[in-house]
Amino acid sequence: MTRAAIIIPHFEDLARLRRCLAALDQPGREAVEVIVVDNGSRQPLTEVAAEFPAVRVVIETAKGAAAARNRGVRETTAPRLWFLDADCVPAPDWIATALRLADSADIVGGDVDLFDETPGPRSGAAAFEAVFAFRVRRYVERVGFAVTANMLTHRRVFEAVGPFAPGLSEDKDWGLRARAAGFRLAFAPGLRVAHPARPDWPALLGKWRRLTREGFALQGTGAAARARWAIRALALPPSALVDAPKVLVSPRLAGPAERLAALRVLFRLRGLRFVWMLRQALGGPV
Repeated sequence: MTRAAIIIPHFEDLARLRRCLAALDQPGREAVEVIVVDNGSRQPLTEVAAEFPAVRVVIETAKGAAAARNRGVRETTAPRLWFLDADCVPAPDWIATALRLADSADIVGGDVDLFDETPGPRSGAAAFEAVFAFRVRRYVERVGFAVTANMLTHRRVFEAVGPFAPGLSEDKDWGLRARAAGFRLAFAPGLRVAHPARPDWPALLGKWRRLTREGFALQGTGAAARARWAIRALALPPSALVDAPKVLVSPRLAGPAERLAALRVLFRLRGLRFVWMLRQALGGPV
């Protein structure tokens, strides 16, 4: 009997997908099915399907990770739905831990560790990500959502909450809807995946452009929502000063060069986000 389905959206990232699927060859694998939903990659996944015959590959032509995840849910009847990202590397005990923890809450958010794919020294972007990316405990316990890079839930929960919404920060939107519906969310530090840090400024900039667009869409576009967005924008420059000490004392950074590089990115990125968000509040693009 299939106890759970692991749903992995994919787009143009074959090497990391292979790494993710290889890492899922671990104890408990026979109890779960793995569904890879390709989101229209130029190179078909024929070779990947041949390398991993126990993995089911489907294609979703509607763009976006939300559409891919929704398609994965429709492709299975499993009572438990587990979500990973194609660029994540699940820990060697991920499936066994997920089987043990899956019923401990309606939604379980696992932790995400960062690692560097490129040799040192770290870029400013990678150093910044080491401190500020994937603060999953905070997301779960203070904001009210789990990241879909490492999330467990149940079909009954998904059917009650509804599908992921495209064009938004879909994991945040879905998690907040689930919490509003009364479902219980828990953080599981022992359920771990590793995720590569953005290696350089262009990659980090692309990530935050996308997050800024999705965050604005999540807020709404009415006059009151735009005013709230502008107020949030005004808080960004001083927030860099507030967060600077986290860079200076973070055990994840090695030496003054990495800390200085991360500080530069912190102030530069918060300044850019301030400009972007004010532009959005006034009706302009990002």
